[in-house]
Amino acid sequence: MIETDVLVVGGGPVGLSLALELGLQGQRCLLVEQIDRAGVAPRAKTTNVRSRELMRRWGIADRLAQASPFGIDYPTNVVFATRLAGRELARFENGFHCSPVRDERYSEHAQWIPQYKVEATLRSRVAEFPSVQTRVGTRLESWEEDAEGIDAKLVDGATGQTVRVRAAYIVGADGARSTVRERLGIEMEGVSPLAHYHNIVFRSPGLSQKHGLGPAVMYWLVNAEVPGVVGPLDADDTWTFGCPKLADTEADPVSLIRTALGMDIEVEIINRDSWTAHQLIARAYRKGRAFLVGDACHLHPPFGGYGMNMGIGDAVDLGWKLAAVLKGWGGDRLLDSYEIERRQVHRRVVDEAVENHAHSSRSLVVEHIESDGPAGDAARAGVTEQILAHKRREFDALGVVLGSRLVSSPVLAADDFGPAAPPDSASYVPSANPGSLAPHAWLDEGKSNGSSLYDHFAIDTLTLLATRPQAMLAAEMVARAAQASGVPLRVIAPPVPALHGLYGADLALIRPDQYVAWRGNSADDASAALLLATGRAATTTKTETRT
Repeated sequence: MIETDVLVVGGGPVGLSLALELGLQGQRCLLVEQIDRAGVAPRAKTTNVRSRELMRRWGIADRLAQASPFGIDYPTNVVFATRLAGRELARFENGFHCSPVRDERYSEHAQWIPQYKVEATLRSRVAEFPSVQTRVGTRLESWEEDAEGIDAKLVDGATGQTVRVRAAYIVGADGARSTVRERLGIEMEGVSPLAHYHNIVFRSPGLSQKHGLGPAVMYWLVNAEVPGVVGPLDADDTWTFGCPKLADTEADPVSLIRTALGMDIEVEIINRDSWTAHQLIARAYRKGRAFLVGDACHLHPPFGGYGMNMGIGDAVDLGWKLAAVLKGWGGDRLLDSYEIERRQVHRRVVDEAVENHAHSSRSLVVEHIESDGPAGDAARAGVTEQILAHKRREFDALGVVLGSRLVSSPVLAADDFGPAAPPDSASYVPSANPGSLAPHAWLDEGKSNGSSLYDHFAIDTLTLLATRPQAMLAAEMVARAAQASGVPLRVIAPPVPALHGLYGADLALIRPDQYVAWRGNSADDASAALLLATGRAATTTKTETRT
C-alpha cells in the first residue's frame, strides 16, 4: 500500500509538470506511466513564452536552454517555399518569440526544442523532490472513491504485481486515449476527424547546407505533389517531416521526402507514424476527486504549437489549487474553478488552432505555383499575399499565449477599473484586470534570477503587491487580516515607480500561477478578495473608489 496526496496517471510533459508543481508545493505525489517514453517521436517542438516563464518559476528555464540542440541563438525563422530546393514565397523572423533578447513584456523567451528533451528536463527536476515518487511501466487498473479519498489498483507491467494506492485525489494526464476519462465516462465533444497526417523523423547528412533558404525551424513546402512541413529536430542532422496522409498509405517515405523537398538526398528513416487532427473538448474536467488535464480533456491541431504548452498551464492551475486545499487554506470552490477557468482558455486556443489548420500547406497550393513565366509569378505572388495575411498569427501569437484572460470564475473578484482590451491573437496588451496574467516588469538590469517581478511572487501562496509606498499601510492591514484567518500571504513592494501605472491601482492580489485575482485601493476589499481567491467565500464586497 502506497499512501500519497495525489495520484497522477501519465508521465508525459503534463503529468511531469503536475508532479513538479505538487513537489514544489511540498505535497506528496505518485506519478505512474505505462510505457517507457524514451525516443524521438516528433510530438511538440515549441516550448512557448508562457511555459518557459513557468519553468523559470520552477527553476529550470536555464536547464532547458542548455538542453537545446541548436543553442538559444539559433534563428527561429519560418520559411515558406515551393520546395526546399524551390522558390521562396515568404518568411517570418523570430517565430514564436524565441529570441533571447530581453523583452519588457515577459520574463522568458520561447524555445525550439524537441518534446523528449523537455520531458527529460522535467524528469530531472521531479527527481529532486523527495515527496514525489515515479513508477514507469505501471498502469492504472481501477479505483474506488469515498468521502475522504480514492483507493486505486495499479499493475506493474514487468511483474504483474498489484500495487494499492490510497490518495486524496487522482488526475488523468494520460493523453488523448485517457484511461481515467474513459473510466469516468466523460465524453469528448466537437469535430473529429479534421484531417489525417504522416509524421516522419529522418536523418540526412548535411541537409542544412544543401539548400539556399538559410537557417529556420520550419520550412513550409507549397507544391501540388507533396505539400508539407520540414524542419530540424535535433543534432546529428535529424529532421522532422509532416504531410497530409495520402491515398497511398504505403507510399515510400524516402520518396515522399525527396519529392517534397525537390532534392535527391540521402535519407535514413528513424521513425514514422500517422496522426489525426481533432477539435474536441471534454464535457467535464472533474468528477468527484478525479480530474483531467492536457490532451485527456482537449485535442486540437498542432498548428501554433499550443498543445503541450496548454497542458502545462493546466498542470500549474490545478496543482497549486490542489496543494492549497490539501494544506487547508484553500476551499473547495478553488477546485471547482479549475474547469471553469481552463475551459475558457481551451476554447480560445482550440478555435485559434483550428483557424491555423485551415491554412495548411495543402490549402495554399494553386495552379502554376511552380511554373516559370508570368503565370507562375502571378500565382506565387497571390500565394505570398495569402501567407502574409493568414499565417502570421500562427507564429506571432503572443496575444493568445499571454493574453488569454479568464472572464468569469468563482474565485476572481469583479473589477471596477475598466474593461481589458479586446482579445487579439498577435497583439498582447498587459492588463491587471482580474483573470489576466499579471503585467510583467523588470526590476534590475539583465535577466538573472531576481531581476523579474515574477521572481518575487510567492509560489505556494498568494502575493499582495503594493505598487507604491503609500499603499504599504493598507498592505500591512491586509497581511494581519490574512494571518488572523489562517491564509498565508506574501507582501511585496518593489521600488519601481512604473508599477502603479502598470497595474492601475495601489494593490494587486496575485495568485501562485501569476494571475491577478483582484486589484484595488481598499484594505477591506483586499481582505474580502483574499477569501474569495482562496475559495473560502462566495462573494466579495466592493467599496473601493478609483484614485
